[in-house]
Parts: sequence; structure tokens; C-alpha cells
Amino acid sequence: MSFTAIPLSGDKPAQYEQLLAQARGLLHGERDRIANAANLSALVYHALPALNWVGFYFYDGTELVVGPFQGLPACVRIPLDKGVCGAAASTRQTQRVPDVHAFPGHIACDSASRSELVVPLLRDGELVGVFDLDSPEPDRFDADDQRGLEAIAAAFVESLQ
Repeated sequence: MSFTAIPLSGDKPAQYEQLLAQARGLLHGERDRIANAANLSALVYHALPALNWVGFYFYDGTELVVGPFQGLPACVRIPLDKGVCGAAASTRQTQRVPDVHAFPGHIACDSASRSELVVPLLRDGELVGVFDLDSPEPDRFDADDQRGLEAIAAAFVESLQ
């Protein structure tokens, strides 16, 4: 299968609709979570501006373990009571953090990261992992980013069915 990323156009909600369509195209017919997480990480990393890390952490029943990602090498294991990823996993709610240095217990895997958005991945109410995006820009993520990335995360979870 050949895939060609199409440049995003229009306002931010329109761009996320286009990105979601591309994501669904990548996920179509594939059920392997590693393959899908790898492709989605690459797609989002290259499609959206001002990101320095995009990837997945999978829940192993005890803690979050790094999965496929784009960016610098990452923390391998994250306890559920640590950092932005742990907060998203333990609360089962998206965490949108404008300044990671002001977040209690922030884990600095990449010292260049200034803001972060983490979407919990839930299948039938059970924690699968988190979808994590970091930016070197403070306050990089807004409500449109959150909605768009939550939709992409939901498409990933649907691909696991």
C-alpha cells in the first residue's frame, strides 16, 4: 500500500477533519496496534507544526510503557501517578498543559518540551494507553487541537476492535 500525505488547508477544524480522514485511510483494514501507532505517530508528527514528540504509551496493567513514536528517545516507563501522561491515564481525561514546567510531577523526557497534550486511550472503559504530543512552544495546544487529536485517538482505538 502506498500512502501520500495531502497538505492540510483551511481553518484548524477543517485541517483536523482532513487529518482524521488521512488517519482513517492509514488505519483501514489494519488491526495491529504497533503498526497503527507507528503510522499515526509519523502522520501527525509530520502534518502538524511545532511538535517535537508524538507517540503512544501502552498500559501494561501496572504502568505506561513507551510504544511507537516520532521524536527524541523517550522515557520508557511512566507510573500512573507521575507526569502528564500518568495524569491522563489515571483520570481517564485529556490533559492539555500550556506550560509543562508548571505541571506538578512533570517528567522531562525532552528538555525542549514546553507544552503537552495527552489523550487517554480507552476501549470499553478499559485503559489501553495514551496518545502523547509535546511542543517546544508554550501554550501550543488549544481546544481545536484537543478535539481533533481526541478524534484521531478514537480512530486508533476503533482500529483495535
